[in-house]
Amino acid sequence: MVLRIAHQMAFQSLRAVPKVVARAPLRVQVRQPQLAFRRCFASVPQEQPRLRLGSTAPNFKALTTNGEIDFHEFIGNSWTILFSHPADFTPVCTTELGAFAKMKHEFDKRGVKMIGLSANDIGSHGEWIKDINEVASTTVQFPIIADADRKVAFLYDMIDQQDLDNIDQKGIAFTIRSVFVIDPSKKIRLTMMYPASTGRNSAEVLRVIDSLQTGDKKGVTTPIDWQVGDDVIVPPSVSTEDAKKKFGEVREVKPYLRYTKF
Repeated sequence: MVLRIAHQMAFQSLRAVPKVVARAPLRVQVRQPQLAFRRCFASVPQEQPRLRLGSTAPNFKALTTNGEIDFHEFIGNSWTILFSHPADFTPVCTTELGAFAKMKHEFDKRGVKMIGLSANDIGSHGEWIKDINEVASTTVQFPIIADADRKVAFLYDMIDQQDLDNIDQKGIAFTIRSVFVIDPSKKIRLTMMYPASTGRNSAEVLRVIDSLQTGDKKGVTTPIDWQVGDDVIVPPSVSTEDAKKKFGEVREVKPYLRYTKF
């Protein structure tokens, strides 16, 4: 009797197996877009560099509206701003490129090169620049990287996680709005990342450049909302006595919070 029950239970278990196997193809189908996406980006490294502040900006070669470049050679001994855009002929991107183009003389005064990136090809960039110049009443002079295959966007992690999880029909992820400020030694000094729906503040990028360059030259730090001409902060590592020798007048609010004239 016991053996008969055991045999029946075993038989019922075997009958249940095909039902589990039948579901397996559904799991494979769900993953197919991700597999297609991986094939599309087979040449992109699986592990991206850790883009921490102070790390070396990854080098790359790319075609731009001003010709082919080696990024590190492009930087040379200058400060550089690399900023990305989701796509050509889109409204927010058009306003951003126009604003940066108008401020080129300000960045030039600070010895800063600008280079943009948009996830389209060179032909598209060329036509889009005409729109930017018309809308903003300016002339775009800095290069714009053609990154239709998203290689640079992946190298600099300019990709929205939502798009990685929900790849569109082309198997290509959306590029977000990123800003990288890179110093002459090729070190990343600042990163800003914005969603595609939000335009950047070009004046803030310029303010950060002023702060970084002031800190490097004078050995100071800058408080919130600091602008050129405002008082700067004496770093905690410098004693008040040494600060007075170095900077002259020092205004002490707290032992750890001391201001001096810029």
